[in-house]
Amino acid sequence: MGGDHGPVVVVPAVARALERLQGRKVRFILHGDEKRLKAALARVPAAAEASEVRHTDLVIAMDEKPAQALRRSKGTSLWNAVECVKTGEAQAAVSAGNTGALMAVSKLILRMAAPGLDRPAIVASWPTLKGVTAVLDVGANVSSDARQLIEFAIMGEAFHRAVHGVKKPTIGLLNIGAEEVKGHDEVREAAQLIREGGFGLNYHGFVEGDDIAKGTVDVVVTDGFTGNIALKTAEGTARFVAALLKDALTSDLQAKLGAAIAYPALKKMRARIDPSSVNGGPLLGLNGLVVKSHGGADAKGFANALKIAADLAASNYASEISQKMQTLTAMMDEAKVSKAEVQA
Repeated sequence: MGGDHGPVVVVPAVARALERLQGRKVRFILHGDEKRLKAALARVPAAAEASEVRHTDLVIAMDEKPAQALRRSKGTSLWNAVECVKTGEAQAAVSAGNTGALMAVSKLILRMAAPGLDRPAIVASWPTLKGVTAVLDVGANVSSDARQLIEFAIMGEAFHRAVHGVKKPTIGLLNIGAEEVKGHDEVREAAQLIREGGFGLNYHGFVEGDDIAKGTVDVVVTDGFTGNIALKTAEGTARFVAALLKDALTSDLQAKLGAAIAYPALKKMRARIDPSSVNGGPLLGLNGLVVKSHGGADAKGFANALKIAADLAASNYASEISQKMQTLTAMMDEAKVSKAEVQA
């Protein structure tokens, strides 16, 4: 029921997702106003056949503050969707609703999978010259210590393998320079721990901001403050360039003729940078799968979020993370013991 459009986007997105998940037995539980959902399903038979409606007339508004929403969240469509993951009735929850509320409710119901994480990390799939790069965190954790950065690397690697099909994703830590002496203490400590920790990560080293769009590595790891600024800057730059291009191609008759000739190439470029093609940011670090869709996503975009959820649910994502998190915990515990012995 959340997002800018509600059922009129979600229901057609179910049909689109089924087309993209050919041969896989996937079913959907739609939580919300039964009357509105069934009216939308009546227009999309393929979605109706694969879906079950769970009625609730309680909805969290898009503009509600997380703390306020959390107090009255029980029984809402968002709460019920996440609750289905906890009970095992569903393998993943997908929502285009209030981001803060989704994060708060998911953390309350599912709890965190790792002791060092304060909040789930949000991962963004970033179009690059070489394909797609996973970037995390892009807004959930404003600051992160070395351990949390390694946790992001572990989760980002498993996500990229499950969703984008790269067997051994390369990992880079976002920094102000590629040299090992650069950066603040947390990022340099994380780099050292990754190199020495035996996590089995394909660690590339430090990367800079321009390396994201280049596709230098498959996974870029950073704290949520830096990651969110990078994401918003990239989105703003993309809109700026698109506006300039549109103005240039419609400025006069000659430009319009040139645009007509170049239309196939322009259409291909537009598809590469279309936000709907990479829509869907999993909240990584929870004891369960939750995927956040952009609130303004269309049916194509929401279908992509559904596919990401299905891909993660069908993968070894959770077990891979669990094994490497155990290695990290043992390593950090050993470091604490060694430090205590030195101080003694």
